[in-house]
Order: sequence, then structure tokens, then C-alpha cells
Amino acid sequence: MTKPANAFAYAGAARPSFGGLDANAVARAEAALKSLSGQFGAWLQDELAKLDAARAAIRAGGFTQANADQLYLHAHDLKGLGTTYEFPIVSRMAASLCRLIESPARRTAAPLELVDSHIDAIRAAVKDGIKTDDHPLGHALVSELERLTAAHIAAESSSSTAP
Repeated sequence: MTKPANAFAYAGAARPSFGGLDANAVARAEAALKSLSGQFGAWLQDELAKLDAARAAIRAGGFTQANADQLYLHAHDLKGLGTTYEFPIVSRMAASLCRLIESPARRTAAPLELVDSHIDAIRAAVKDGIKTDDHPLGHALVSELERLTAAHIAAESSSSTAP
């Protein structure tokens, strides 16, 4: 008997378990996720609305710790969900935003323009269906966000260590 290319090629046969991981359970989970994929767009829009609401709260009430924490929470959610919702570039952009505001001190010190750039880029990627950084515009956007975030963090670190 020839070995299947992967563990999920066992049509109707008992699938092996890999180090405690039940291949049948994984296959069922993948099938369930695929059946829900038609709802990903709506769910992603809901997550974007939460991110926008956090930004609006900051604009209305300032960069308070509570408002900044909400922004971080929603950015962190998108960091985890973007790839699940078939937009890995959203995960990468949200990861850059999370890095910008990862600590409570950084959250209230982050430049609002750079926060806005992250959120606007995420919105643009979703609106224009840019799912990966293979897309030239997506690549340019995410690369620039990551560069600006790194530069801000480096400047912040050097100014905090200066006498």
C-alpha cells in the first residue's frame, strides 16, 4: 500500500494520531472552518468596526490608558484573526500595530498618526481584497508600517536611555 501524501488523504479510513494530535479531529475542524468561511467577511468587518470604535474613543477622550488598552485589545484580536479570516496581511499589519502599543507605557505615547496609518492600511487591504504581502501595494504598505514602527520604537528607546 502506498503512503498518502498527507494525513488527510485517508478517505474513509481510520486516520493516524500524531503525537497526541488526532488527525480525524483536525480534519473535522478544518471542514468546520471551511463551512464557516462564507461568514469571514462579515466577521472581519465586525472586528474592523471595533478597532474603529477604539480609535474614535481615543479621538474623543484622548489617549487614556483605558482607551489605549481597548485599541490594543482589538488590534491583538485582528492579529490572531486576520489569517483565519483569509487575510494574513491584516494579521501582519495588526501585529505591527500591537508592537507599536505593546506595553501600557507605549500605548499612551504612540503617535496617533502612526496608529491611524495602521488602521487605515488594514481597512484599505480588506476593502481592496489585498490578502497577502505578495500583492505589490500590500507589500509596500506593510513594509512601511513595520519600518515606521521600528523607527519609532528605536527613537523612543534611545531617548529613554539618554542622560
